[in-house]
Amino acid sequence: MRFTHTCVTVAAAAGVLALTGTATAFGAASPAADSDAVFLQTIHQANLAEIAAGKDARTHATTDCVKRVADIIVRDHTTLDSKGAALAKSKGITMAKEPSAAQQKQLSALKSKNGTAAYDSAWLKDQSSGHQQALALIDKELKSGKDSQIRAAAQAARPVVAAHLKMVEGGVCHAPTESGSPQR
Repeated sequence: MRFTHTCVTVAAAAGVLALTGTATAFGAASPAADSDAVFLQTIHQANLAEIAAGKDARTHATTDCVKRVADIIVRDHTTLDSKGAALAKSKGITMAKEPSAAQQKQLSALKSKNGTAAYDSAWLKDQSSGHQQALALIDKELKSGKDSQIRAAAQAARPVVAAHLKMVEGGVCHAPTESGSPQR
């Protein structure tokens, strides 16, 4: 696998893992639930997935760059999730305890590449996909959310997630060397 990305995510969501659709990637919510509550629940699961993926990369990535990006993602998503969970609690919204089954399956698939250059490349690709989905979810909340506090939380998270996307898609980590291994 060719390393095409340059070194990762945050804020309100991200969905580590090459996820294929917001509902599937972040976990489907009850159709009867209001959209603001669904946003908080979905972003929470995305944060949980990002934190888990970041912790995994700290241990299994081969480059210092990916490990540094993973540290940033874990730090930022932990902060974002803490704020989102407090907001959800204040509004009586129940939150999941772990990433969705689809997110867990995606992380398991990534683990099969532990300690290889393919891991770093796949992790960056998954982070890109997850952060793109998170931004789409945040933008939807900003456009149509009804609760001003939840919209404010989404607004605050947006630049964090956008910064993570920029990190994983371009410019932080270098392309592979001639040998095919990413530069450290």
